[in-house]
Amino acid sequence: MFTKNEVLEFVEEEDVKFIRLAFFDLTGKQKNISIMPGELERAFEHGIPFDSSAIEGFEGPEKSELYLLPDPSTLAIIPWRPATGKVVRMFCNIFNPDGTPYSKDCRNILQNACNKLKNECGIEMMVGTEVEFYLFKLDEKGVPTKETFDKAGYMDIAPDDHGENIRREICFTLEQMGITPEASHHEEGPGQNEIDFHYSDALTAADNVATFKWIVNTKAASNGLYADFSPKPIAGAPGNGMHINLSYKGTQDNLLPHILAGILKHMTEITYYLNPAENSYNRLGSSKAPEYVSWGKENRSTLIRLPSAKNAQRLEIRSPDPLCNIYIALTLIINAAIEGIKNKLEPPASIEENLFDEKIAKGFKLEALPKSLNEAKNLTQNSEFVKSVLGAIIK
Repeated sequence: MFTKNEVLEFVEEEDVKFIRLAFFDLTGKQKNISIMPGELERAFEHGIPFDSSAIEGFEGPEKSELYLLPDPSTLAIIPWRPATGKVVRMFCNIFNPDGTPYSKDCRNILQNACNKLKNECGIEMMVGTEVEFYLFKLDEKGVPTKETFDKAGYMDIAPDDHGENIRREICFTLEQMGITPEASHHEEGPGQNEIDFHYSDALTAADNVATFKWIVNTKAASNGLYADFSPKPIAGAPGNGMHINLSYKGTQDNLLPHILAGILKHMTEITYYLNPAENSYNRLGSSKAPEYVSWGKENRSTLIRLPSAKNAQRLEIRSPDPLCNIYIALTLIINAAIEGIKNKLEPPASIEENLFDEKIAKGFKLEALPKSLNEAKNLTQNSEFVKSVLGAIIK
């Protein structure tokens, strides 16, 4: 957790030659500009300008200049770059020319949501993620194929599991960048992998997911492979999910039911941002991905699962997929939690039955998640809740 002065000192003493200033577009895709050490003081004081009209969903050419101000606490060495003439990265917040925060900066809106939760509810949301991805082979021209890296299954080991070494590389690289992975293993699908993260505050968790996806793509490419985070890379095979685990710390107790109720209340309205691709809706309702707005203790067929661990005060949201913008997703989830806490909402009855059994599921008459991207988008565009949270981001 560096300060500005510590970053300036580090860059000078550690032979840093390039500083990557990273930010995100509205889809959560990472962008960056590299500056030399001599520009770093200016970056901290005034920001580095960029053409926002070139970023889809940002501003038009008539008012396109925005500024990147680096967050010194996010400094990390990029370990696969040269040891002499080091390259480092910092995440940035985006500002208007007058110094006000830019309204479409997804990292800033998540910070605002975290501050609102702390100020209005007296707690801090803690987040841990479980991210899945497939590894595919490349052809002789370097183009991704549909041939998976292996044919292994859930938690298989080498020699069936070919991803063992790559997962180890990814975990070592994460540690070198200050991120501690919790666990890694082969998932159910052929060539499918999962890496899980320890809990951290929501903003750090989002930054970690962004860093993780970058590392996975980089390490896959260096091994002659392609990493696929899409929700349903192979028809008929398990999809890629990104389970989001939530807990909290603070002065209040017994808030989890209210948090749960708030999230369930707004789930269909925010699904468009949790599942942002057409084939997100091929994943939902199949291969252990949820279909209905529901919750249950230990029940992996429900949308939200409460774990069995003794005295566990956390919940697992099972519908999001890795293509979502994690900053926007967490912003919406935290604001839904705030509404649940402030209004003392109570969740519906838990479900202990297997909702993957269609006959059983129909007997509960539950609200279903959207069946298509278009349906999800319509629900979002008509949601007063989403409009109040995201404002200018809504198209």
